[in-house]
Amino acid sequence: MTPFLGELIGTGLLVLLGNGVVANVVLNKSKGQNAGWLTIAAGWGVALFVSVYAVAASSGAHLNPAVSIGLAAAGKFAWADVPVYALAQLLGAMLGALLVWITYRSHYEQTDDADAKLATFCTGPAIRSPFNNMVTEAIGTFVLVFGIMMIVSADIGLGALDALPVALLLFAIGLSLGGPTGFAVNPARDLGPRIMHAILPIPNKRDSDWGYAMVPVVGGIVGGLVAAVVYGLL
Repeated sequence: MTPFLGELIGTGLLVLLGNGVVANVVLNKSKGQNAGWLTIAAGWGVALFVSVYAVAASSGAHLNPAVSIGLAAAGKFAWADVPVYALAQLLGAMLGALLVWITYRSHYEQTDDADAKLATFCTGPAIRSPFNNMVTEAIGTFVLVFGIMMIVSADIGLGALDALPVALLLFAIGLSLGGPTGFAVNPARDLGPRIMHAILPIPNKRDSDWGYAMVPVVGGIVGGLVAAVVYGLL
């Protein structure tokens, strides 16, 4: 498997399982409806574990442009490969969102809340304040990328369970830092599904909130770069 295909498949799995758990919790007549934030945070953590485990051997399982950019800034990844990885991640995120929509299509038809439908594709702020929201995303992404760098450098040697610490890291970010913005902490994970929300024929959907779209993108990139700087200083 090529690195491009690995990143596409891995990010597709991440979004399919991650946005899938959101759809399960917020859409009407789903068996997981109203299961709560803990379920969503845990679902995203497990989604990351599965995705990293599946494609780590082929691409290193970045699955996130902020990770690719952060590793490149830290001298651990070639800058020339960043655009290729980012494109694969974006396309994979779009594919994952498409599969969530197919899976829950009848539930979208049964759900009147347009905001809930949008939430199954992309993130949005609990309190809209673009600067504060961007800072929150930068902090969350910093924790993710810096944590990944420290975990990899520790080389604990868990064998097949090497992806577990990273999955637990995302779970912790969701529980602790996810309340203000929904913890995108991944530009592709937010932008790709947002594009699909705009394209797909979802009944009674709202706009795709493009005014907010750059917040998780810019915040994620800034967080990844700061993580690289801090890691380098240490």
